[in-house]
Amino acid sequence: MSAKHPIISITGSSGAGTSTIKETFEHLFFREGVNASYIEGDAFHRYSRMEMKEAMKQAEEEGDQNFSHFGPKANLFNELEAVFREYGESGTGKTRLYIHDEEEAERYDVAPGEFTDWRELPENSDLLFYEGLHGALKNEGNNIAQYPDLKIGVVPVTNLEWIQKIHRDSSARGYSTEAVTDTILRRMPDYINYICPQFTHTDINFQRVPTVDTSNPFIARWVPTPDESMVVIRFANPRGINFPYLISMIHNSYMSRANTIVIPGGKMDIAMQLIFTPMVMRLLEQKRKSK
Repeated sequence: MSAKHPIISITGSSGAGTSTIKETFEHLFFREGVNASYIEGDAFHRYSRMEMKEAMKQAEEEGDQNFSHFGPKANLFNELEAVFREYGESGTGKTRLYIHDEEEAERYDVAPGEFTDWRELPENSDLLFYEGLHGALKNEGNNIAQYPDLKIGVVPVTNLEWIQKIHRDSSARGYSTEAVTDTILRRMPDYINYICPQFTHTDINFQRVPTVDTSNPFIARWVPTPDESMVVIRFANPRGINFPYLISMIHNSYMSRANTIVIPGGKMDIAMQLIFTPMVMRLLEQKRKSK
């Protein structure tokens, strides 16, 4: 953690909805005039799309049926931790982009499934913003969780997470339901060992809970809408959180525990604005005082 160079980290599994949280922060940064640098978790995958297919094939031939993007073999954990450490110390670091589709390929003149070249982060940014799979990772070899000043977990209940992933990968990426299901099954050991433990290190977790039947996520025709869900917001340290104010501002919300507030799903964006705006401004005030 660094007063001079604060870091905000959003972490969640594939299909969890971390990109939605990122959009909320982008709006907040624009409104408050915050100059943020960004790094994406996909940039720290070890392999390009074609290389990953070859690595998976080789792993299967060697008896590893669970090789996945969730685990250390397919990621550059050391490099990601180094960027967090370097930014916290000096406000600098290197990153790159993973090109997901044709639209990004045209913008960056790099083929889909490949990486751009490594580049220096912009100078004199107010803070660093990370969104990806491993923003609060802490295991036997790495402690990425020690560097962010604010760690946020995005954790839908499992069936909803799977529904969101199946629909996203089917509609946006052209995968069949069977192919996405195989990916979910292959990733399960790494999901348990490298994704879930991060949510014990986060400062705030957002867990969307559907209020409609999601008992068989593999045949669900629609993703439950925000209005068909509730959001459980858990604070690791509730000290300083004005729960009466949040409840007064967010209708039909209530506290389920001393550190937890439950809100209607459609109110998630306003809740994040109310919660994160003072937190971001506090980080920037600490940055100003540390100069």
